[in-house]
Amino acid sequence: MKSERQKKIIEIICSNEIDTQEELVEILKNTGYDVTQATISRDIRALGLIKVAGDTKRQKYAIPDKIDPVNDGKYLTILRDAILSWDSAENIIVIKTVSGMAMAVAAGIDNLNIDTIVGCVAGDDTLMCVVRSKNLINETIEQFKDIHRLAKENTTW
Repeated sequence: MKSERQKKIIEIICSNEIDTQEELVEILKNTGYDVTQATISRDIRALGLIKVAGDTKRQKYAIPDKIDPVNDGKYLTILRDAILSWDSAENIIVIKTVSGMAMAVAAGIDNLNIDTIVGCVAGDDTLMCVVRSKNLINETIEQFKDIHRLAKENTTW
């Protein structure tokens, strides 16, 4: 339930300008989640959400752009729990995730700052990572395997 709720929080903040925990609680309650402000506060901390300037004069919650997810358990937890499989075609790595988690995994991968990856595009349960060259695909997949293995081994976050 916690991972489903956190997945929903990411979805909500990516599609709405949410500037208070109370707003987030209200939206979650309206979508069927029985939550308290204290629970949301813990989820915000666990997800590492930050406040940034929104399109209006208000601040809004956002996923941080520049963190080191290898040293930050929040992204490793997402990578550990959400990735089901990966495969490649030419210079694209296709990653299958738990339903609804592709965007969070893409954010985690983007923040890995892997030089061989140009960027990621995510749907609901699938994302594509564009690698600079098909010659770099195996090297990049090995980096993914190492990071995923690290996340699987380190379950104390």
